[in-house]
Amino acid sequence: MGKKGKKERETPCKETFEPLPFEGKTPATIVLLLSSPEEDILVKACEAIHIFAERGDENKVCLLGLGALEPLCQLIIHINKLVRRNAFMALGIMANNGDVRIALKKIDVIPSIIDKLSLEEDIVVHEFATLCLASLSVEFVCKAQIFDNKGLPPLIQLLSSPDPDVSKNSLEIIFNLVQDHQSRLAVHELGGIPPLLDLLKSDFPVIQHLALKTLQHVTIDKDTCNTLREEQGFEKLMDILSNTEFRDLHAVALRVVANCMSDSESLQLIHKGGGLTRLMEFVLTPNMPEIQSNAVKCIARVAQSCGVPAVVRLLSNDSLVLREAATQALSNLTQSNQLNAFAVYEAEGHEILVQQLYGSCPRTVANSAATLGNMAGQEVIRCSVLSHGAIQALVEPLKSTDTQVLVNSTLCLAVLACDAEARAELLRARGLQPLVNLLQTYQKEVLHNACLAINVCATDVPIAVEMCKFGALEMLQQINQSVTRRSSFSRLAMISLLNSNLSVKYSLTGHLASTDVISEGFYDAGKVPAGQRVLTLKELSEQPFNEQRPIIVVNTATEKKKGDDKQKDETQPEPPTGKPWTMMDDVSLQILLKKAKKFIIPLSDEREQCAALARLVSEAMGGAVEMEKLHEFPWVLHLSELKIQLQSNVVPIGLISRGIYCHRALLFKCLADCIRMSCTLVRGEYNRAWNEVLLFNGNPSRNERSSKPCHYIVDLMHQPGSLLTASTPAAVRYQTI
Repeated sequence: MGKKGKKERETPCKETFEPLPFEGKTPATIVLLLSSPEEDILVKACEAIHIFAERGDENKVCLLGLGALEPLCQLIIHINKLVRRNAFMALGIMANNGDVRIALKKIDVIPSIIDKLSLEEDIVVHEFATLCLASLSVEFVCKAQIFDNKGLPPLIQLLSSPDPDVSKNSLEIIFNLVQDHQSRLAVHELGGIPPLLDLLKSDFPVIQHLALKTLQHVTIDKDTCNTLREEQGFEKLMDILSNTEFRDLHAVALRVVANCMSDSESLQLIHKGGGLTRLMEFVLTPNMPEIQSNAVKCIARVAQSCGVPAVVRLLSNDSLVLREAATQALSNLTQSNQLNAFAVYEAEGHEILVQQLYGSCPRTVANSAATLGNMAGQEVIRCSVLSHGAIQALVEPLKSTDTQVLVNSTLCLAVLACDAEARAELLRARGLQPLVNLLQTYQKEVLHNACLAINVCATDVPIAVEMCKFGALEMLQQINQSVTRRSSFSRLAMISLLNSNLSVKYSLTGHLASTDVISEGFYDAGKVPAGQRVLTLKELSEQPFNEQRPIIVVNTATEKKKGDDKQKDETQPEPPTGKPWTMMDDVSLQILLKKAKKFIIPLSDEREQCAALARLVSEAMGGAVEMEKLHEFPWVLHLSELKIQLQSNVVPIGLISRGIYCHRALLFKCLADCIRMSCTLVRGEYNRAWNEVLLFNGNPSRNERSSKPCHYIVDLMHQPGSLLTASTPAAVRYQTI
């Protein structure tokens, strides 16, 4: 029998199975099939995911949770044309969901999508590839990636696609891109004006409207206006304005005309074709306020644009009255008027306006801040305004007692602070404290704008931490408890601060969501009452050694010293010297993290991964403890010994070898986040804490998995690895005493 078996193994089988039909009843099964080597299975799996995702956002989120995104991103470059097409259909539909879009930002998929926009590719691929990019292009980072990866040339080509969906999607992407200066110029240089004008003749109003909105943005540039004139763009615009059937397009068409009426040639062309007469008819037509307003702007635009340089020159006049009048005029001229904003920029007026922020006249300071805020919406202008020291100049106005100065200065700061270097400069210029102090105001508009600026600044963790030091969270808590002072702005500022400072978030709210990813420097300072400031880790480390609960700190950074493989007993640190405090390396945590990556990530089933990680955490912190013998577990003594040995109230989590609920739950969350396993962290009462995970029931290998996930509490103490269905008596016993 042994020889026969050996011979059979050595003889290659020349025959193959006939194609086997398959039937997948659960999304989890279909997602698993995306890794199949069989092309027929891949085709059907992608098709099934496309159909499932089309049924609604809940299904898209479900597919995201099952890990469908990454294999789909791989399959869009598959050699098989049908696999590629179906993968694009699935990915394009999924990308419409906000959660999916956030996840796609983290995957470098944009170059692969752009590569499939060539004219040789299937038109269905074009449709869903552009649909996917249209969803992504609303994000600033994705717009930059599309531009940097040479996405504009093929998109401009696809504007002329025979498929209206492809044209519409491509147009939507280009519209999103031309919000930025470099893309506006690129569309013109790449010959994008003629196909945009051709789309004005489309049979689909949505395409016509989008083409006009895109032209409105690109015609801010004078060279683009010249090209539009050379391509008979004025005539095409006047055809729309003369057609009463296109009444819904008239308002945006007039905005394009207004942009182009910045020189005598354009004015003569409009006049020659009877355009001015038509504009006056719009002005006199009742019950159409938006169209009337835009028509007035068209007629007044030439005088305005030519007058801007003269007004800018008045900023340097010796007369205080004239300077104030000039800043007031520029504030009005640049309000929702990008053309005038660029006219001020070209006349170098922004340089003088920055200096005016140091002035003693409140009206001049307020007007200057308003004008700079109006102009800073354009990236090229914003960069130049910042380069002339606008952030430093705004610090003093933030301390003003004049309401209008505060309103305009905070709004200007909110616009400028969307730039990372601007936020860093605000920190260096010590402008955060006066900004945070404005949360004490009872002036509603000042408070709204201050919250808006804080929301923008809180994007950066160091700045969020600094604002918390000045009491921003406590003030926002009071504001949000007030019926008269709270608003969507104050709630947004609070959320942004907490999301950028997870240690404070956990101390105040006792809850970290699955999307809150613990990183280096996280610390658990215990539950802090509402209204009380949570001290920074540095402040806590500098406190005298005491008998209170230790501060548990997470340091996931790779240690610089050798000895990764030493046991915990060999990694106990020496007592600190008189040197300045720095967070010590946590070698033991690094060892645990390596084990998690080595032994848990390869497991194919999420339930197995969760159980294995729970057992790893339990073993690291003293093993299973019977609930009846919990009082005998020497965790209090162990932590006291660690604090004495370290001569510090701050204890690295990796050094804890006798931990209970709160320590184990924190370690589980830390390791889970590092290996991208989704879970929450919730603090209870009396040192209780737990992790909640979202898992599917059933056996995926037997096609038994349910379509909806269930919530489970992970047992890390008594039966490590057990999953307790949320809200059941067993789960409640684990969470409470």
